[in-house]
Amino acid sequence: MATETAKPPKLPVTVSKPTPYTFDLGLLLANDPNPLSLPTSGTNLEPALYNIARDGTQSLINQLLTTLPISSTPAGVLLSLPSSVTPLPREKPVPQPKPETKWSAFAKRRGIKPKTREQRRNMQLNPETGEHERKWGYKGANKAGQDEPIIEVEFNKKKELERKEGTSVRGDKRREIRERVKRNERRMRRNERNAEEGGK
Repeated sequence: MATETAKPPKLPVTVSKPTPYTFDLGLLLANDPNPLSLPTSGTNLEPALYNIARDGTQSLINQLLTTLPISSTPAGVLLSLPSSVTPLPREKPVPQPKPETKWSAFAKRRGIKPKTREQRRNMQLNPETGEHERKWGYKGANKAGQDEPIIEVEFNKKKELERKEGTSVRGDKRREIRERVKRNERRMRRNERNAEEGGK
């Protein structure tokens, strides 16, 4: 016949200390101002630490159940915590405000607001095919006709005279896109330099 293991004795619910605990219930924090009296031998250290932790936890639970409002909801029994009173230090310093760029100053003067998520979407409806397509990027609508075998263009004598040697009409659109990208990158670098100089 197997012997039943003895259950550990139930510890008292009330915790009495010479100096009472202080609590910050918003952070579920219990501060014990009493000095620690720990045994010097290593074998009794773990049980002593366990008892100190158990007393602190029990006193915190007692304080929560006796001082805070408890409500019954469909999700279960809820206990409303107050706002915390203990100031906690920041992990990182307060971020410095970013210096105003040339574009942000211009947008503020003109009342230009950033686009919404829907406006930023890179999709549009093609009325000819009835399907959605990209506005730009891979197979974008702005590159339509670049890979066609025959390109219909209006002849511009002045433009043809100014054309660089070795270039053709077919690559005009692609070159224009590349130049626009480079121009935007130059402007972005210039704005970053101006912002750095203004922040100093």
